[in-house]
Amino acid sequence: MLQTPTIRVGRTRLRAAAVLAAVAAAVPVVAGAPATAGAAQPTAHAAKSCSTPKYPGVGYFTSLSVRHTSCGVGRKVMLGYYKCRVKHGKAGTCKSRVRGFKCREKRNAIPTEIDARVTCKRGHKVVKHTYQQDL
Repeated sequence: MLQTPTIRVGRTRLRAAAVLAAVAAAVPVVAGAPATAGAAQPTAHAAKSCSTPKYPGVGYFTSLSVRHTSCGVGRKVMLGYYKCRVKHGKAGTCKSRVRGFKCREKRNAIPTEIDARVTCKRGHKVVKHTYQQDL
């Protein structure tokens, strides 16, 4: 049967396994350690799916995704776009900027409803949402 060797430190004897564990805990892992203590962690920029707010009119929001911005901003842009659009009637469109975002809409419309996909951009920030509105 093998025994763990002991190491003498001053007047204290320590088992080699305990010494190795203490050294390993004291030394940071080089691959995962940031270059400096105050270095910022990288930010994820992938598109993120968000919950949709309640639709203010007759219809519903079906999806919301954001990139380089928060879900809260996405919901505000979504509602702002709705308010801008319905200023011009039930089937109206929004031609102005919404909270600084420039929006484009692609529609599939029939006489009783509108199904649309809206993409709003402000620099590298992107808010995409879809909605269905009954006419």
